[in-house]
Amino acid sequence: MKQTIRIGTRGSALALYQAELVKGSILREFSLLDVRIVVIKTSGDMVRRRSASPLETKRMFTREIEDALLDDRADLAVHSAKDLSVHMPEGLVIGAVLAREDARDCLLTPNQGKKLAELPIGARVGTSSLRRKAQLLRLCPELVVEELHGNVDSRIKKMQKGNYDAIILAYAGIKRLGLTNHVSEILPEEIFYPAPGQGAIVLQSRAGDREIAEVLNSLNDKNTADRLECERAFLARLEGGCQLPCGISTVLDGGRIRTRGALFAIEERKWAEGEHDGDAADAAGAGQTLAEVVLSNGGREILEEIKKGVRGQAS
Repeated sequence: MKQTIRIGTRGSALALYQAELVKGSILREFSLLDVRIVVIKTSGDMVRRRSASPLETKRMFTREIEDALLDDRADLAVHSAKDLSVHMPEGLVIGAVLAREDARDCLLTPNQGKKLAELPIGARVGTSSLRRKAQLLRLCPELVVEELHGNVDSRIKKMQKGNYDAIILAYAGIKRLGLTNHVSEILPEEIFYPAPGQGAIVLQSRAGDREIAEVLNSLNDKNTADRLECERAFLARLEGGCQLPCGISTVLDGGRIRTRGALFAIEERKWAEGEHDGDAADAAGAGQTLAEVVLSNGGREILEEIKKGVRGQAS
């Protein structure tokens, strides 16, 4: 077995937390290994600032880290699952998925103030996510949703400075960074769909690297892996990237996987929803079937409108 394992990661506080979590998990199982964290600068933040296409699936936030894996400058990579492209580069695989943290979104307000339904007319809510924007306006059309970029800390600081009356973030990241004191409300999945993969941490490695595979096998959480497989299949069938305004909720129930999902229009306040109860042994099939249900319930027209909008921006 390798004596040294290099973990590739981005340098944000949340990414480093996740890398340290993985390092600790490896050392608990393989205490004699030398596990090192390799911080890799990425262009992901710059991509966020230019408003990524909702159909972009080509390694938007992971390119440099995946290149480090392919070039043997890292042995495994740590990613937030919702940032990982549904089409990975040849030669790379998902080696393990850690047990999932809470998948829900949450509302943050100054001094843990009002809940979503209590925000006044015209309240400014910050988010860079098309999915979150669509659902906010679906539930509270009187809100003003404004662009918000940056890491978790900088987003919270902007809110505290009065730039926003509230912001929406993934609850998993808030919990991992110990910032739950800012949370006013955790939004139920029944009314606010999470992003595919939200709250899950993926460990990516080179295909055929048996030594790393042995290490990662000990860290894999099968229930989370099955749910993630379903959610990624749902996203892949919708032909979307991590900015596609879609959401999905998955629950394992014995040998079944219960799914609910939705696709939202970008410009208009309309959406298509669906649900499907599938076989947990074919999680990917369940995700694809859910996507077909959503498409047949009006999602196909919404997806075509999104494609037209993307082609219009490119021309």
